[in-house]
Amino acid sequence: MPIDHPNTPHDSQRRPLTVLVLGPTAGGKTALAVELALTMPGGGECVSADSMQVYRGMDIGTAKPTMEERRGVPHHMIDVADPHGGAFTVADWVDGAQVAIEAIHARGKHAIVVGGTNLYIKSMVEGMFDGPPGDPDIRARLEALPTEILRGDLAHHDPIAASRIHPNDRRRTVRALEVWMITGQRMSELQQQWSDAPRALPPRTHAVGLEWPVELINQRINARVRAMLAGGLESELVKLLAKGPLNRQAIESVGYRELLRHFAHECTIEEATEDICVRTRQFARQQRTWLRRFKAIPGSIWIDSPLRTAPEAAREVIGTLFGS
Repeated sequence: MPIDHPNTPHDSQRRPLTVLVLGPTAGGKTALAVELALTMPGGGECVSADSMQVYRGMDIGTAKPTMEERRGVPHHMIDVADPHGGAFTVADWVDGAQVAIEAIHARGKHAIVVGGTNLYIKSMVEGMFDGPPGDPDIRARLEALPTEILRGDLAHHDPIAASRIHPNDRRRTVRALEVWMITGQRMSELQQQWSDAPRALPPRTHAVGLEWPVELINQRINARVRAMLAGGLESELVKLLAKGPLNRQAIESVGYRELLRHFAHECTIEEATEDICVRTRQFARQQRTWLRRFKAIPGSIWIDSPLRTAPEAAREVIGTLFGS
């Protein structure tokens, strides 16, 4: 039976959809997204929602889909940023993704948004968290203070925000303090309220989630990390560094940061490998928190991944969406 959703099956067959493919890292999202693009009525194209796959040259460590894995399906929002340049923001991704989706729909294709950066997807479908309008007087007073004073004030008034914002990120530090001074509420609390509130998806947009038992996804993560290292992750990082230092966002990517410690003789390659596995499993745990929020969205479709191959999962999704 088709899902109970504002988009009727008949409407879905006539008008392009946006399908959000969600799930933990190493959970098979790319394989399902490509299968959907190839088998949905009218065909589809993929839009990557991965904060590290946007960077050119960061391929192995970000599990960027190879040409073979893409199977001829166009992929957007991959290789759109320079890892040696300025940071790539959530707003940058949302703007680019919206342009890509509009172009895909204009071609009569379905847009399949796939990736593990759930903040990107939530910001796209629900809008960015902006906070209250700025106050020029408060902003001027804050800007006149040294960064060390600002950081101390933020740690006192909003320690959670202080822990999330890099010590050298003066702009975001000032903004967090400005929000507290204007509203009397912590920026971290306002962001949490925004992230916790499940909302209905926009028209003709559907969420598809892949579910994995923790022990099985951890095994897949460990295997993927070792495959990345065997596949040349160290050589990839050497080539990247030969072109210049990575920006702060790129250098924090899981895998690259740990290998940099190894290059600096701070740990062995075995220790770096284990650190990558641990940090990736921690990332997967954070993803599960986000996925529980997405699961609360009415009409979302969830797949028991260990029991389905990508073609089987795609047929289940298509049958639900189109009633076939």
